[in-house]
This record gives sequence, C-alpha cells and structure tokens, in this order.
Amino acid sequence: MRLVIAQCSVDYVGRLKAHLPLAKRLLMVKADGSVLVHSDGGSYKPLNWMSPPATVRVQAPEDADLETGVSEQWVVQSAKTDDRLIVNIHEVFHDTSHDLGTDPGLIKDGVEADLQRLLAEQIELLGTGYSLIRREYFTAIGPVDILARDADGATVAVELKRRGDIDGVEQLTRYLELLNRDPVLAPVRGIFAAQQIKPQARVLAQDRGIDCVTLDYDAMRGVDDAESRLF
Repeated sequence: MRLVIAQCSVDYVGRLKAHLPLAKRLLMVKADGSVLVHSDGGSYKPLNWMSPPATVRVQAPEDADLETGVSEQWVVQSAKTDDRLIVNIHEVFHDTSHDLGTDPGLIKDGVEADLQRLLAEQIELLGTGYSLIRREYFTAIGPVDILARDADGATVAVELKRRGDIDGVEQLTRYLELLNRDPVLAPVRGIFAAQQIKPQARVLAQDRGIDCVTLDYDAMRGVDDAESRLF
C-alpha cells in the first residue's frame, strides 16, 4: 500500500462527474489497483475513489496546469469502464509504501457469522426466487455480507447485523453507492437484515429504498420449537 499526503485537487470523470477543490488530503493506492481519497474527517468514508481493477498512470501536467502550480498528475483508469479519477498534485508532504501481505479477512462476531452462513444456506428467506451469488463479496471499502439475485435477476446486497441500527444502514448505503458504479452488477438494491432493527434505522432504510428483514436466529438454526409457544 502506498500512502501519500499531498495538496491536491481531484476530478472524477465518467458516468458521473465530481470535483474536489484544492486541499491537503490522504491518497491511498492499494495493491489491488484501487485508489481512495481521504480527508481528516468523515470517519472511514473516502471523499472519492476508484474501485479495482484499475491502473494508475503518473504524467507531467500540461502547460496550463503547470501555471496553476500542478507538479504531477495521476490518471486512475478503470479497467471495466471509461471512468477516470484525475488527481492534480501541487505539493507532496509525505510519500511512503508498505507491504501489508495477505490479510486473513474479517473475523465476525459468532452470531453474525452464523447468521451470514445460515442466510446464505436459506436465501429464500429473503423472498421466493432468490439465489446466492456469494458471501463476503469484496469491495474497496470492505466486504458485503451477502450478494444475491432476486426472482427478476436483479442484484441485491445484504448487510447483516445482530441488532440493526443507523450505522448499519449507513454502511449498506456506502456499499450500494460503490456497487452501483459497476455496470455488471447495477442496478443494485439493498436489504438490511438483523435479529432486531431499531425504529430509527428502519425509517432511514425505508427512506433510502432499502428493504428491512427481521431474522429469527433460533428458527434458522432449527432449534425453535413452534409447538411449545404460547403465542
């Protein structure tokens, strides 16, 4: 991984256009080809990024850019689309590279891990005609718990929690924003699934077009005795 702190401006050019004016930022270049642009706020969410696979080309700026103080220009080109991330660097304050090796992956809380496994095996709990694409679908900002297809063949991203709160909805929203940039998967809609979903999280999810599903963990494990219930 390469970490660069620089005074820079950033433009995303493609199916959508976005501009970040000149400021000091952290640029992360990962071994998988992804490039993420971070500020010193906003938690772990990047201001902009290019998902892998992508290539980074460093080139000399044009004369007009040189006159504005640009010292070098990064052109990050997506391998799947015509989308580009253009980073105009004015001054570099820090530039270092680190070999992080192979990551063992996220080890989830036991119940969440079981929920993910069980839902993958019982994907029809999401609805008739659903099929599993894969568990732990990798993205540049983390793994999506479950990626599936609905009865119409549309892609569905599922975020799983024991207790669903607003942070979980925000996390799924970021995944959906990223996944919908991929023309192979788009359009992608979301399902927020949990044993318990807080009312505020449900309202936020519905406002963003995300479906909510409450999971019965005991029933999924086959230990729920329906005959012994009073109600």
